[in-house]
Amino acid sequence: MIDAGIQVGVVYPQIELGGEADAVRAIGDAIEAQGYRHLVAYDHVLGAEQADRQPELTGPYDENDPFHDPFVLFAYLAGRSDTLEFASGVLILPQRQTALVAKQAADLAVLSGNRLRLGVGVGWNWVEYEALGEDFATRGQRANEQIELLRRYWTEPTVSFAGRFDRVERAGIVPRPSMSPPVWVGGFGAASLRRAVRLGDGFIFGGPRIHVAEQWARLKELLAEAGRPLEGFGAEYLILSNKGPADVAAKVGQWRDQGGSHAAIVTMGLGLDSTEAHVDYFGSVATALS
Repeated sequence: MIDAGIQVGVVYPQIELGGEADAVRAIGDAIEAQGYRHLVAYDHVLGAEQADRQPELTGPYDENDPFHDPFVLFAYLAGRSDTLEFASGVLILPQRQTALVAKQAADLAVLSGNRLRLGVGVGWNWVEYEALGEDFATRGQRANEQIELLRRYWTEPTVSFAGRFDRVERAGIVPRPSMSPPVWVGGFGAASLRRAVRLGDGFIFGGPRIHVAEQWARLKELLAEAGRPLEGFGAEYLILSNKGPADVAAKVGQWRDQGGSHAAIVTMGLGLDSTEAHVDYFGSVATALS
């Protein structure tokens, strides 16, 4: 079993597995058996061609990259697993209807036994927003309103709400989960840190280690300024290393020593050429963490 002092999971390597159902089953079954606690999945509804766009589109994914819908992926794997938890990393919240997200998350929490952690962010792909009928320019403000409204849907029999973006008149969700899914925020800018401090239960960090350290230090400052205790505020680092499993294990330990509560292992970009290769790599990291 993995004994790292913090909760360790994996990031589903979806853009390298061709969207294959067999890969979903193999990864889900293997990581639970290897002792990992949770699975993180990224989110995009649509991929978009990037050439000749105005405004320019320069994100890390295009029309060729496969993405499973996180709610569908998690629901499927929840039915195959007993202990595995699931975290969106991140669901692009403002391009979705708040009530529908609340319903999907509530059902997943109910059916999985509260094994959902809802990571949310605002995204970068304005083409995707346009196709889904939502406004890219106001995505940050909308996310702030949505997080508060989500929690009301999960806890109140009926909701009446009149905000800038959502209106609800005496309506609610049944069934509701026995506990609200934790809402964590992810992102790379100052606005995402402020959103997490004001509204989130934790933060999801990614990217270069130096940048993560700077973000984590700033987040601690913001929490202290807001009078929020660091204890109980979650911090997950999505760890990518090209130096092998021992280095990954060392980075998990360093993150634990810095106060991190969760880590997820990234295998995309390492040149692994099959589902089996990803599974084997996860296994090697689990051994290094044991």
